[in-house]
Amino acid sequence: MYHKPVLLNESVEGLNINPDGFYFDVTFGGGGHSKEILKHLSHKGHLFAIDRDPDAHQNLIEDSRFTLIYGNFRFIRNYVEFYKLNGVDGILADFGVSSHQFDVGERGFSFRLGGNLDMRMNQEQTIKASDILNDYSDVDLYNIFKSYCDVHNPGKLVKLIIEYRQDKKFDTIESFTELIKPVMPQNREIKYQAQIFQALRIEVNDEINSLNEFLDSTPLVLKKGGRLSAISYHSLEDKPVKNLIKTGNTKGDLHKDMFGRTDLPFKAINRQIIIPSEKETIENTRAKSAKLRIAEKI
Repeated sequence: MYHKPVLLNESVEGLNINPDGFYFDVTFGGGGHSKEILKHLSHKGHLFAIDRDPDAHQNLIEDSRFTLIYGNFRFIRNYVEFYKLNGVDGILADFGVSSHQFDVGERGFSFRLGGNLDMRMNQEQTIKASDILNDYSDVDLYNIFKSYCDVHNPGKLVKLIIEYRQDKKFDTIESFTELIKPVMPQNREIKYQAQIFQALRIEVNDEINSLNEFLDSTPLVLKKGGRLSAISYHSLEDKPVKNLIKTGNTKGDLHKDMFGRTDLPFKAINRQIIIPSEKETIENTRAKSAKLRIAEKI
């Protein structure tokens, strides 16, 4: 299977679908969430999906009510305008990396499989993980590993990288993981490598900026009563979603007028974070860290 959708029923039910409405699945992947949304739409409804990974477009759903867009969800306002939509009734986002991306070695997302240091979601872009390791300054590397995975020893890690590339170039996952063995915490080697690879992947794909631009656009494209159903996997994804719902923006800045009143665009539908059942995490280990937040446009 290309990718098993996480929190499938919960996330789609959270959209409170209007059968005649217009919806976006902004992280199409294997199409699992999209297929479920289509089950709830009439012949008048329509689902638009977005994915920047060409591999995902091989999963195109043949349905007159479905349009698959090759692009980045950060540009959702552009797509809404292009298709002349007067707002949308719901948006579903699953921010996790697809199983396919992890399981195909040449994509370079998994430290377990080896291969090239790639990690590009959009394979047409030029920058790869190897470029970051070979070309970024020590300061930039330090900031990436500190900000995007918060490892306890970013200085030692960066020093190893800088010393290595004085004589050689990073090209394979094996060469990189072998190099960083001396700074891996004992009995936490797998978690450490996962954190480092997460940080590199986020930088390669500009994930945080894309996420924030997308989220800050959602109040502008959703109709009144429209829903946002967002699945996150780590704090860098979940925090801006939480901030958006509580304050109306991803920075978490609560703006008040001269009378101390707020004009928030969303209300939270679930007060408690929705997480996968024990059964789902057993059947799909990648669902283990998933968190679902649902909000409605006021």
